[in-house]
Amino acid sequence: MATTIRDIARAASVSIGTVSRALKNQPGLSDATRLRVVETARQLGYDAAQLRPRIRRLTFLLHRQHNNFAVSPFFSHVLHGVEDACRERGIVPSVLTAGPTEDVIQQMRLHAPDAVAIAGFVEPETLATLVAMQRPLVLIDLWSPGLRSVNLDNAAGAALAMQHLFAQDRKRVAFIGGSLAHFSIAQRALGYRRAFFEAGLLFDPSLEVTLDAAMPADAAAAHAMHRLLDAPGPHPDAVFAYNDAAALAALRVCLARGLRVPEDIAIIGFDDIPAAAHATPPLSTIAVDKEALGRRGVELLLEESPAELEVRVPVHLIARASTSVKKS
Repeated sequence: MATTIRDIARAASVSIGTVSRALKNQPGLSDATRLRVVETARQLGYDAAQLRPRIRRLTFLLHRQHNNFAVSPFFSHVLHGVEDACRERGIVPSVLTAGPTEDVIQQMRLHAPDAVAIAGFVEPETLATLVAMQRPLVLIDLWSPGLRSVNLDNAAGAALAMQHLFAQDRKRVAFIGGSLAHFSIAQRALGYRRAFFEAGLLFDPSLEVTLDAAMPADAAAAHAMHRLLDAPGPHPDAVFAYNDAAALAALRVCLARGLRVPEDIAIIGFDDIPAAAHATPPLSTIAVDKEALGRRGVELLLEESPAELEVRVPVHLIARASTSVKKS
């Protein structure tokens, strides 16, 4: 005979309503009570599909380092995709920004979400805390084993950028990168290094620089470009930056120091933010559908039995004047 909600309530010493709220991930229960009910249901062999929770509220969680949309517009576009997908499905989205010192559980209680979408970098401890809440969860521009995640094809994008530069006969290609704790940045750095080996070219580790985390991102990217130009030996003849904001900062430094772009040094970024096309010269970049990233995250979250837990969104190259020398 199949286990019923009444059986679970009797075994867990709670009411039938409490069992229903716990299995639906609804608010109004302590974490301890929710966990006890869920564990009791599992021990009794209850088929959770009988009471599949309907997701009505979704919280989009963003680290505080990402929440300045004016400086870093990438995640504002991802959020637009999430909002559009939620609106089509009658889901109410909310946005929560949190840092490592904040009580994310308390903040989540105030939002009372049925599901959570985590975008970009979060500390491992924060991720573990959110997983323990046992809400449906998806990672966007982030990856962790065993969890549903949607990411850009970062390694393929790096390969496209590098192949484009090699095709322009650039051999000393530098990489301006950020913290490798960020999954997307680490994947782009890996793609950068791998491209040298696949092209049969020598990789020079001195050409890879990382932003100073103690500095504002724009100033740190400019400082990284100065370091590359001030290093002994021949200058790089091209720069691949981990995102467009860093590439634009590098572009400004090169022009201020009298270098011609792209004749003396080619520069390419990643993300295709609006400012890339309006730069002087216009910035080559790896274009990504940021709204699709957010939309696909919601879709994966709602799938009952996804064919794959890890989804990659394709990217493509946009070649502009910052890398291509006009032929006379």
